[in-house]
Amino acid sequence: MKKYIVYFVVMLLPVLAIAQNQENKSDLEYESIIPTKKQSLLKDVDVIFNTRLAFDNRFADGEYTGSNFSANQFRLEVKGKIHEKVSFRFRDRYTREHRVGDLDNMSRSTDLAYLVFALSPQTKLTVGKQSADWGGMELDFNPIDILEYNDLIEYADNYLIGAGLSHTLKDGKNTFGLQALNTRTKSFDVQYEGYDTSGLTPSKLPLAVVTSWRGKLFNGKVETAYSYSFFNEAEDKGMNYFVLGNKFKSNNFTLMYDFQYSMEALDNKGIASEIIATGFQAPAEDVKYIEHWLRAEYQIQPKINLLLTVMTNNTYAKIDGDSERLVTTFGLIPTVQYFPFDDLNLKLYVGYVARKYDYSGFSENKFSSIDKDTGRLSVGIIAPLLVL
Repeated sequence: MKKYIVYFVVMLLPVLAIAQNQENKSDLEYESIIPTKKQSLLKDVDVIFNTRLAFDNRFADGEYTGSNFSANQFRLEVKGKIHEKVSFRFRDRYTREHRVGDLDNMSRSTDLAYLVFALSPQTKLTVGKQSADWGGMELDFNPIDILEYNDLIEYADNYLIGAGLSHTLKDGKNTFGLQALNTRTKSFDVQYEGYDTSGLTPSKLPLAVVTSWRGKLFNGKVETAYSYSFFNEAEDKGMNYFVLGNKFKSNNFTLMYDFQYSMEALDNKGIASEIIATGFQAPAEDVKYIEHWLRAEYQIQPKINLLLTVMTNNTYAKIDGDSERLVTTFGLIPTVQYFPFDDLNLKLYVGYVARKYDYSGFSENKFSSIDKDTGRLSVGIIAPLLVL
């Protein structure tokens, strides 16, 4: 019996050798997902999971309304260089409804999708869907770091398709920008859907021109982000938008202040139109929004940061020939952040978002508006996770 076993093993060895050789050969010939010749490009590419996860506790008019875990923010970002003078950036928000804008033919969930061409060391051309350079410090933050925006940024289309040119002076302290962008992501009919627009003529050239200046003063302790924008919303219905952003930093203390003033012949944001909708069929006209936003940060220890955001917005509209204040909104956001790691930008936070909506006597009498306040206590994690 042993003799037959020996013969069987001897006959099987060549087959096993061939099989092993084929297996090794297969391993050697297996191609990676990213071709080898392109893997060197990854050294100039970052992949980031912009994340904010929280346990939210909500309140309305002083009453507790409920709690739940929530992915407040998750934005996948990929950015890098693909050429000595060409770079790109892409960021998509997974916590927003995927809806393609019928004007720009791109999902509103996509924040950024653009190319940057370095025309010279100081001059850059940006083409694609980009952040409108309104100016101000609030919009400059990574969205995961803002627990709640003030009204203008919250209701505006801040990411628009177009082209932008920026030039930094040789001193490196002053940068001037010029952008030509779509006024919005949606067509005129969709933007004002539900309102009677029969008396309005949509613009054949719905573009916005944005001019900006960013400067550094007093050895970098003071930064400015100023802008002026003009929107061609409809025929004879333009929008003028001014933003003055200021930032002061000294040691462990940072103070930021934004002033925003938007004059809209036709209500682009929709805040005023929503208030008067009970009495008017057309969107609001001759609207003014005046905003103040203040944020203070103080790092009391290397791992503990205290923040306080105070903000307000005043909404006006022309009703029966007179400019009337419709509502004043207030916001207060105290926050404590804790950084558990020295080598990872991840922070634990506790923050409370308090909002109050104070309607004018005019709005209460004419549109039956009712004052209200809301609150949200959040405990969570904020992290731009660099995974590649």
